[in-house]
Amino acid sequence: MTNRPAAKTYADAGVDLAAAAAVKDRIKAIAAATLGSAVIAGPGGFGGVIDPDPSGDTLLVASTDGVGTKLRIADALGRHDTVGASIVNHCINDILPAGARPLFFLDYIGLSRFDPDKIAEIVSGLARACADAGCALLGGETATMPDIYHGNDYDLAGFIVGTVRKDALLKPENTRAGDVILGLASDGLHTNGYSLVRSVFDTDENPSVLATNVPETSHTLGELLLRPHLSYLDVIGPVLGKIRGLGHITGGSFYKNIPRALADGLGADIDISTWSVPPLFDFIKEVGHVEDREMFSVFNMGVGMTIIVEPGLADDVMNSIPGAFRIGEVVERAPVEERTKLIGL
Repeated sequence: MTNRPAAKTYADAGVDLAAAAAVKDRIKAIAAATLGSAVIAGPGGFGGVIDPDPSGDTLLVASTDGVGTKLRIADALGRHDTVGASIVNHCINDILPAGARPLFFLDYIGLSRFDPDKIAEIVSGLARACADAGCALLGGETATMPDIYHGNDYDLAGFIVGTVRKDALLKPENTRAGDVILGLASDGLHTNGYSLVRSVFDTDENPSVLATNVPETSHTLGELLLRPHLSYLDVIGPVLGKIRGLGHITGGSFYKNIPRALADGLGADIDISTWSVPPLFDFIKEVGHVEDREMFSVFNMGVGMTIIVEPGLADDVMNSIPGAFRIGEVVERAPVEERTKLIGL
């Protein structure tokens, strides 16, 4: 009898989601003292919302994020443009849940030493994604810090500001029990879960594993891991006036991100049989012996964005967005209950 290898977890890979949530709660409490009357929505949502002119009709929506250890995969493969596109698209998707469209983007690149070709490749990805979204790449910071970063290490973060009309702002309190939840497909991991993947495949010590073909696909592991984070601006933009909310499925997956789009007292029932999980996630699960609950807590599992819409408009919205599919519904949920329930898990 052989012992089954221990199941890999995100915490084992160095990322403790519970600890991260506790830290964010502390940050919200500290930041609260700075939030004046102009602030419509502060920390905790996908993007912060502020009213720069009470007499005007436009709100500003801002968000920031990083690429994370997807950068390690980029470095192992010597390709850096897709991580640039990924952070722009990630940030675009984080202001979309307020109904906002991007206005401008700023980047931060930190390195151990100046590498002109690497920097140019990163920025080319940033610029391409900004151009696709009609968003200005307004500036940024490129910092060389050899005592902080070592060897080929670098970090990449992005900051975005967008606008939304006051009468078009999407707010969690507008959602209702009985609303339909639609899903839009992701294209790989986007920008979350890479520390666990790197642990599962030991990519830092054995980068050659990135040349392995992913079963049931015609692509290598490295190719699929470096796919850019999709932007949902073009497909969702035309229906923003018909929906009640959006949940960008990033870190924390369904359990964390769908509730951010819902009013207090509401939760989500998600039927995981309504879509086919892409082979990449099955490969990660199999090789790492990762439990189902962990997979659905860390990765997007093939759903990159959720759309909350009133029942009477669900078919209209689905017909307007190619590839949209129904995955669940909004339900009443007691405060002591977990707000997202995955049916079939």
